[in-house]
Amino acid sequence: MEILIGVIGLIIGSILVYFLLEKIYIKKSKNIIKEAEKQAEIIKRDKILLAKEKFLQLKNDHEKQVNQINLKLQSVKNRITQKENHLAQKLNEIKKKENESKVLRNNLQHQLNNVNKKEIKLNKALQEKVKVLESISSMSSEEAKKQLVISLKDEAKTDAMAFIKTSVEEAKLQANKEARKIILNTIQRVAAETTIENTISVFNIESDELKGRIIGREGRNIRSLEAATGVEIIVDDTPETIILSAFDSMRREIARLALQQLVTDGRIHPARIESVVKKVEKQIKEEILETGKRTIIDLGIHGLHPELIRLVGKMKYRSSYSQNLLQHSRETANLCSIMAAELKLNPSIAKRAGLLHDLGKVSDEELELPHALYGMKLAEKYNEKPEVVNAIGAHHDEIEMETLYAPIVQICDAISGARPGARRENVDSYIKRLKSLEELALSYPGVMKTYAIQAGRELRVIVGSDQISDMEAEKLSLEISKKIQDEMTYPGQIKIAVIREKRAISYAK
Repeated sequence: MEILIGVIGLIIGSILVYFLLEKIYIKKSKNIIKEAEKQAEIIKRDKILLAKEKFLQLKNDHEKQVNQINLKLQSVKNRITQKENHLAQKLNEIKKKENESKVLRNNLQHQLNNVNKKEIKLNKALQEKVKVLESISSMSSEEAKKQLVISLKDEAKTDAMAFIKTSVEEAKLQANKEARKIILNTIQRVAAETTIENTISVFNIESDELKGRIIGREGRNIRSLEAATGVEIIVDDTPETIILSAFDSMRREIARLALQQLVTDGRIHPARIESVVKKVEKQIKEEILETGKRTIIDLGIHGLHPELIRLVGKMKYRSSYSQNLLQHSRETANLCSIMAAELKLNPSIAKRAGLLHDLGKVSDEELELPHALYGMKLAEKYNEKPEVVNAIGAHHDEIEMETLYAPIVQICDAISGARPGARRENVDSYIKRLKSLEELALSYPGVMKTYAIQAGRELRVIVGSDQISDMEAEKLSLEISKKIQDEMTYPGQIKIAVIREKRAISYAK
């Protein structure tokens, strides 16, 4: 019972405590709410103040912008007003000028009418004068006009020829010294051996007993050797000597080396001959490639296609006018390099073009194209530079020269070929060239005689003094030189001397 009473008392006490705590919490919550409301009111007032300040600031900024825009508009308006005033002033001036021009136009029209009247009078007077002159001279005005045109034309031609002669002489005086200096300097700095190759090679043997072994039974050995090499082998009474004859120097070299190996080995029979010739041909091909590589290394040329290197090496066994083609090409390359440097051009391109300019002469194919054009196609095929391609194709004037490297190659090619002893020309072709020169000059009217002298380096033309004047003689020399340049091919240059003289002859009896 006591326990029950204690529990009930405990429960009642806890209830009382709960109610007391609830009142305390309710009171505290009311206080918190009041505080929160006060703080909210304060924050609200602060935000309202900030909003008002921001509004006022934006308002001030807007007013400033509006004022600036108004100022700009006012200045624009002022400028427009000034322009309107200026245009109005200009318009008034234009109107004044229009009025003045009307007055002037009326005056000019009046003067023009007066001039037309005077012109009519003058024409009538001129016609009367012409009739009088025609009656005096017994010549119509058209005939007189034609004679005047002819006389003026002749006078103009004479003046033009005199001007051309003066201009040419002045240009020669200015350019001759510099050109001579460059060419002489180039020639002096490149010294090349001038060797003349023949169409035969001499093979020396130790004794004449070997001749029988080389000929073989019934000539089978010598026939096999000739068939394998394409070279004519001449065995005659000349002691200890065998002659190898062929136009192709490469074939002669193959035959010489093969014969040398056969004689050294001692075994000479058809099967052995074919084997040795094939071996020598392989050696020659390797030597050609090695010669091409050595040549471009010596000249300092880089990036050349392997096929072009092989063709350069092949030049060693090719001759042109009896001049070794490789020596000629090397000399031309060095001359081109020096001359290009003197003229402030690229020496490497000039040297490359000089080395390859006769590439078409050593091609493996037999074509009807000139060697310059075929060499140009080969260079283009193996991706050479356009300057090099054009210089190769134009060095004999088959195509138009597009760069300065083309005339350099042409000049250096002529210099190399014109060295004393460098080339040997066939007598028939030499005589034919001299006759062509003389016949070309004889084709002009007024020419009496022609003489090609100094090995074709000078052409003397004798004209009739009664048919050609001094001025016409100068004109004739220019025309002949131009025609020779256009129609003929020749090394170096040709001097044309036109001779006109008046002879008075009488006899004392």
